[in-house]
Amino acid sequence: EVQLVESGGGLVQPGGSLRLSCAASGFIFKNSGMGWYRQAPGKELEWVSFINDDGGGKVYSASAKGRFTASRDNAKQMLFLQMNNLQPEDTAVYFCAKRTGTRIDHRGQGTQVIVSS
Repeated sequence: EVQLVESGGGLVQPGGSLRLSCAASGFIFKNSGMGWYRQAPGKELEWVSFINDDGGGKVYSASAKGRFTASRDNAKQMLFLQMNNLQPEDTAVYFCAKRTGTRIDHRGQGTQVIVSS
């Protein structure tokens, strides 16, 4: 059974940083491209970043580029998202997802990020 468990969310002031983690199990993690997504209240799911299977290829949404960094540890089956200079508009539930091409195969339950002073 595929399991993705996010952690690391919380309340942070504008300009602050958070590091999200995603623990993966139940599939061959090192062979899977992975994505980060977010969903703000009342809004649709928004893609944030994608990292390929070996971590050598990364792409980001316009809102994430320059502030967020995705990484992975295939030996530990972990996915990470370092988020810097967070702003109120980054407030959302963040999800990690197993991807096949552009399709989400599975996603976790999410971790809440609130950016507020």
